[in-house]
Amino acid sequence: MFSLFRSNKKDSAQQLLFNTDIHSHILPGIDDGSPNIETSLKLVKGIYDLGIRKTVATPHIISDMFRNSPATIMPALEKLKIACKEAGIDIEISAAAEYMLDDYFLTLLNSGSKLLTIHGNIVLTEQSYSIPSGSLGEIAFELLQKGYKPIMAHPERYSYYHHDYEEFNHLKDMGFLLQVNVLSLAGYYGKVVARAARYLFENDMVDFVGTDMHHERHLAALRQNASLINEYIKVKDFNQF
Repeated sequence: MFSLFRSNKKDSAQQLLFNTDIHSHILPGIDDGSPNIETSLKLVKGIYDLGIRKTVATPHIISDMFRNSPATIMPALEKLKIACKEAGIDIEISAAAEYMLDDYFLTLLNSGSKLLTIHGNIVLTEQSYSIPSGSLGEIAFELLQKGYKPIMAHPERYSYYHHDYEEFNHLKDMGFLLQVNVLSLAGYYGKVVARAARYLFENDMVDFVGTDMHHERHLAALRQNASLINEYIKVKDFNQF
């Protein structure tokens, strides 16, 4: 088992209080994250400098945009691992996926295809930002029946939950673990999202955090807001694995 978060460390504007990032888009050229290996290396070096020592790349799998699979993800992972080794960046990198909960995902799930998991049987999922997944309950049931533990990525960013925070409890009731983007806490996505993220922390509903790193603007914002982020992270000892 590895510890998702580093505990009992002094708060610092230079270091984040967690050392494993379970949500990032740092693999080169396969989704809307890093476009090339040079950018990937900058992002990896950046999070390493912030204290991250293990990162799980989670490229999107979305039916009408990014039909990634092990055939596209694993070669990109290997390319990045080789580049990091050559650059002398001593960080552990693995890969899973961020699955959009759409009809394509349900087809994948029912086909018996093995999902790419964060760790063990834990799988990262997301919804559209504009409308909730119509088959969310059915998908959650199927995931649990097949032995998976689903994480709902960045629930604080879904606008249709902002008018009724009880929907976060509904996600929990369906069996979803909740992962908050740390930049949400800093207001990177706006005040309403920040309010929702802080609500989740204040009500002890957060199971995981992640950077959701896509580009250098995210990295710059993490550097700028590390101290504020740590004020929330340090209130709970997140040892998940």
